[in-house]
Amino acid sequence: MSTEDRRLAVLRAIVEDYVHSREPVGSKALAERHALGVSPATIRNDMAALEDEGYIAQPHTSAGRVPTDKGYRMFVDRLSTVKPLSMAERRAIHLLLDDAVDLDDVVNRTVRLLAQLTRQVAVVQYPSLTRSTVRHVELVPLSAGRLLVVLITNTGRVEQRVVDVGEDPSEALLGEIRARLNAAACGRRLSQVSAALAGVPETLAPEDRPVARSVLEALEDSLKIDREERIVLAGTANLARAGIDFQGSISTVLEALEEQVVLLKLLSEMSIDAGIVGVRIGHETAHAGLSETAVVASGYGSPGEVVARLGVLGPTRMDYPTSIAAVRAVARYVSRILAS
Repeated sequence: MSTEDRRLAVLRAIVEDYVHSREPVGSKALAERHALGVSPATIRNDMAALEDEGYIAQPHTSAGRVPTDKGYRMFVDRLSTVKPLSMAERRAIHLLLDDAVDLDDVVNRTVRLLAQLTRQVAVVQYPSLTRSTVRHVELVPLSAGRLLVVLITNTGRVEQRVVDVGEDPSEALLGEIRARLNAAACGRRLSQVSAALAGVPETLAPEDRPVARSVLEALEDSLKIDREERIVLAGTANLARAGIDFQGSISTVLEALEEQVVLLKLLSEMSIDAGIVGVRIGHETAHAGLSETAVVASGYGSPGEVVARLGVLGPTRMDYPTSIAAVRAVARYVSRILAS
């Protein structure tokens, strides 16, 4: 083993022990707990070199060492394997998410699941409506001349409107309107749908146009859904249990979490594709209130088409392999749900 590889092994052992114990790690403990194959004296020399290079620090005189942000970054970048989820954890993902009934349910279940799996603060961004496209438009006849107009997006959002068309239209007419609406709207961004559908009534017989116009009015109303980007949080109480990990006040972290724009900006800047995990550590978050935290996040959606992001936030003394595995697995599962 080269000197560089050995020092990386020492750094990895320090990170693992510190994450587990919350206590500064000494050379004697490393020699006893890890099969590093060298003497405590060599480990001390390696620790001195790591400290000189800024990967670890000594919080108090005569104390052991703790990882720095730079040390955590090296640890994460050199992870050769990510801890696999247990069978129970994989089963929990399936059981909790499989029964979700709509997009809101998917988001709420996902954020609770991530918080439970990682014991961190979970963050799930709603699919961006600016990037959403129409998957399908459905017309369902009701009673007394009423129709249920259903708009389904590729991100799983379902908008429903009831419209009064005066009399019960024939199934043939509904089929024709349905076909023309889908031909014009499917695959288009929500912002493009109104213009794409504007001419549909004129393609029908004059006596059928009022029904089509009523349907279009209902769709227009559906397209006025709130386009504000937003996120959902869960597990904030986990920060209180981790309060000992913050040298400053935990209130600064909580204040940053309350400002959703901060988290939205951070997630958008991470530029992560669906199923790919990104990690920001300490000052990499570029926000003073989050300087003692780490964020593990991934995009979800279809390959090459991220519709939103999800992840976890916690202290830099985080179990990175477990958090990365959980975030990656949940992001991929949510992507499959939205694609089905």
